[in-house]
Amino acid sequence: MMASLLVIGSVAQASNLDTLIQTSGDIVNQIDRGVILSGAAMEYAVHGDALSSGNLSSTAHISTQHLEAYNTALEEFANNYQPYGSVKSVLEAQAEQSLDLMDQALEVFTQVTVELITVQDVNTRASEASTPNEEAEVQEFVVQNQEMLTISEEQITTFNESLDDVETYANQASAYLSVANSEDAVGYLQQSVEDSNNTANDVNIFYDANSQAVMMGYPMQRNLTVISLMGGDNYGLDLYVSEADVLLAGSETEFYLTGPTALGYNCFMYETDCE
Repeated sequence: MMASLLVIGSVAQASNLDTLIQTSGDIVNQIDRGVILSGAAMEYAVHGDALSSGNLSSTAHISTQHLEAYNTALEEFANNYQPYGSVKSVLEAQAEQSLDLMDQALEVFTQVTVELITVQDVNTRASEASTPNEEAEVQEFVVQNQEMLTISEEQITTFNESLDDVETYANQASAYLSVANSEDAVGYLQQSVEDSNNTANDVNIFYDANSQAVMMGYPMQRNLTVISLMGGDNYGLDLYVSEADVLLAGSETEFYLTGPTALGYNCFMYETDCE
């Protein structure tokens, strides 16, 4: 799994601030020490009652390393720090997480499909049998391999659930990416975060399939900011397509064209009888 973009973004934001605090604090400490040493020096000089070793002032020097570290941190903070966080980064991170989950579901789906695809061999043999002798051969094949050819309830459950997961996580990823890629939609959500005095990491951004929208909720509030994915607002995100469109797109993918039902059982399993 790739590291979450959300985590990376949050760490970078925290790092920019923490580095500025650390590097500025280091210089403040040197200044403080210098003021203390100067105060002591004045007192000793006026009263003539004490001497330092003569080397203490150097312990309060501000070094070139202090200077460079602070100025670099200052520039990074000025140019890159986002006090309200980045909605776009959160959306991209959630899309990545959904894609990872989709890949896991696809792996499960692929494994169980390979287990189930013996049913295609049975179907092909039974469909092509046109004489009593050929039908008898099919029966003999089934008798000899019945245990291998039998499908279990567990396999069907795994197939159905993994297929549901693939669709669910694919839709989530597509929804988050579509909003992340819309400058206007991201700007609207980002402004809403800032107006509510929250950060992008504090709000809850989620895809709601029933509402056909990406929504954003706020801590301790019940109101939601909504980005419609069916063309119902000003952001032009009209993503929903018909079943026919989905099936057509899927039938043209490498995943389908290199799969068992497109290639045929023998071609897929044994690389024979390939046309």
